[in-house]
Amino acid sequence: GRHTLNHDCLLSRLSHRYPDVRAVHRLDLDTSGIMVVPRHSESLTTLARQFQERQIEKTYVARVAGIVKDDRGEVDLPLISDWPNRPLQKVCHERGKHALTRWRVLTRESNSTLIELTPITGRSHQLRIHMREIGHPILGCDFYAPAAVLQAAPRLLLHATRIRFQHPRSKQFLKGYSPVPRVFSTK
Repeated sequence: GRHTLNHDCLLSRLSHRYPDVRAVHRLDLDTSGIMVVPRHSESLTTLARQFQERQIEKTYVARVAGIVKDDRGEVDLPLISDWPNRPLQKVCHERGKHALTRWRVLTRESNSTLIELTPITGRSHQLRIHMREIGHPILGCDFYAPAAVLQAAPRLLLHATRIRFQHPRSKQFLKGYSPVPRVFSTK
């Protein structure tokens, strides 16, 4: 974002060492985890095409409110910007863009579920909205969770854990991993 509080970010820190660095994708402000940051414009173009053509595989882990009954499933709900309430997004069956999330339960605990999320599309706030829409908002979500769920965690419990993509030059597939922070554990 353009706010002065956002000036100290990954790209600004990397740009001191790699002046040509650019963002090919980003995480929501409060989402932690792994990112891909190309150092050259040719790599940026190639990776941007992979993102656009949905060739990059991403996996997230979230702790959601309540006990998710099924072991796996998917949410297929179209999303659109909620203009009067920007930056919020909303489900809109008439004009929304296709958004698909697959999910799988990792563990169920007393009042929450640790869940693996695989976004097939990459819409803004997709994972947050899709989890809310199935009745299990992400803990600590300041945009889409009710007050009790927001206050149930010290931060948004959404973490980008894995990414898989084709290297722009060598064409080899690369995998990246970022372990889930301890704050996601209820024990």
